[in-house]
Amino acid sequence: MNTIVIAEIGENHYGRWDVCRGMVEQVAASGATYAKFQTYTANQFGTDHVWYEEFKSVEMSQDMHFEMQSLCEQLGVGFLSSTFTQRSTRFLVDRMGLDTIKLASSRVTDLELLDDVNRRADQVKTVFLSTGMATLAEVSTAVDHLSGIEDLTILHCTSQYPTQDENVNLRAMTTLQQAFGSLKIGYSDHSRGLQACLAAVALGAQVIEKHFTYHTSMPGDDHAGAATPEMLADLVRQIDRLETMLGSGQVGRIAAEELAAQALRVEMLEVDFD
Repeated sequence: MNTIVIAEIGENHYGRWDVCRGMVEQVAASGATYAKFQTYTANQFGTDHVWYEEFKSVEMSQDMHFEMQSLCEQLGVGFLSSTFTQRSTRFLVDRMGLDTIKLASSRVTDLELLDDVNRRADQVKTVFLSTGMATLAEVSTAVDHLSGIEDLTILHCTSQYPTQDENVNLRAMTTLQQAFGSLKIGYSDHSRGLQACLAAVALGAQVIEKHFTYHTSMPGDDHAGAATPEMLADLVRQIDRLETMLGSGQVGRIAAEELAAQALRVEMLEVDFD
């Protein structure tokens, strides 16, 4: 499978690190490329933020970051996390040694953060940038501020949880590809089911991000549009098959058609119908 599949655990562990460990194990077993987390503290949002208490309950300690990184390494799945501040970038890059990071949709217009990441291009080789809530002009500005990054992927995204079908707008990927032809394009999905992810691959997405949960009816914004362990494994299988079916794009007779060609490309007799 060539498509990168990011399983976003995010906050879906409810701050239960035994649950989080189990999720990492399931993500690794599914064949996904990355188990993804979010690196922030509630205090970074401010104590007066409307979701402060919720953020506080699910923030990952530094020790837990290292434990999850070690577990991912043991299980053969990549460790990935979103940075929200320059301080969290320093932690992920300088302390944890990551050369691949995610920038969430909410950070597209945080030019100071983008510039800080860009200045670290000797350390940060790969960046996934989600584009939820952003205009094309804002995405273009963000790309300019990340011009030093060797491997930058733009992820089309709709910041609605879960995303209604009429708001998925997968054709935006085509617009992004036309605007940023030299960059990789992908899709970060919050819709129900797997259909949007598979359609995105068919449209050329090279990276798919999907939230991960144990059950889509669990409380919280990121569960209804997430993939369960069974769904995630099925997504990986279906993407693998879809890549095979997409083929090379060349037009011409293939070896598998030779038998049909011999049997069907014959001179037809001019006889009346009964």
